[in-house]
Amino acid sequence: MLKVENLYAGYQESNVLGGVSFEVKAGQFVGLVGSNGAGKTTLLRVLSGLMPPTSGSVQMEGEELTHLPPHKVISRGLVQVPEGGRVFPHITVRDNLLLGAYNKAARAGREKKMAEVYEMFPWLNERKSQLGYTLSGGERQMLAIGQALMAKPKLLMLDEPSLGLAPKIVSEIFALLGKIRESGITILLVEQNVRLCLKMADYAYVMENGCIVLQGSGKDLLVNPDVKKAFLGIC
Repeated sequence: MLKVENLYAGYQESNVLGGVSFEVKAGQFVGLVGSNGAGKTTLLRVLSGLMPPTSGSVQMEGEELTHLPPHKVISRGLVQVPEGGRVFPHITVRDNLLLGAYNKAARAGREKKMAEVYEMFPWLNERKSQLGYTLSGGERQMLAIGQALMAKPKLLMLDEPSLGLAPKIVSEIFALLGKIRESGITILLVEQNVRLCLKMADYAYVMENGCIVLQGSGKDLLVNPDVKKAFLGIC
């Protein structure tokens, strides 16, 4: 579904990504882990069209996306949930969801899709008239995921959805990601909670200094000595 080849990108004269190559197959739950500064968020920005690469290729279902603007990337089915549960603070929950369905393909069936999102997140329906800024951090994160689902993604990318949230809320979010995957949506998850991410991932990649340095099934990476030492505090 997604194929990234030899991707370079950076800021001014400094490269952050140094030749990243990986792929995501349809229906997979793929994890991307690495320490702070490894280049994970920069990679998602390039994939989303928010940042131009220096060189390399991004293909979605065989179509070149490398230099498309963000709204055209979304229309191809590649949708990102940004870090930090970013929603529009001064409009209602319902209007936040409607804004997720701004592309032409999503607008056509937005009421049906909204009903599906409300079924997945019942509390969103209960609070649909509430303003975004009145929600808790966990609620904003779930609203951001609901907003992304309104765009009818084929591949949903999430950037650190557990960041700053209580363990109970993190468990709820990961359970929801499991349901989203079961609904047929492919997932690419960038996550600081390495243990949880690798437990759920069919396949995973480890980034370091802007490069992919390890890859394998989530289960295999969980017991990999280098991963255990670097991310799980186990020697």
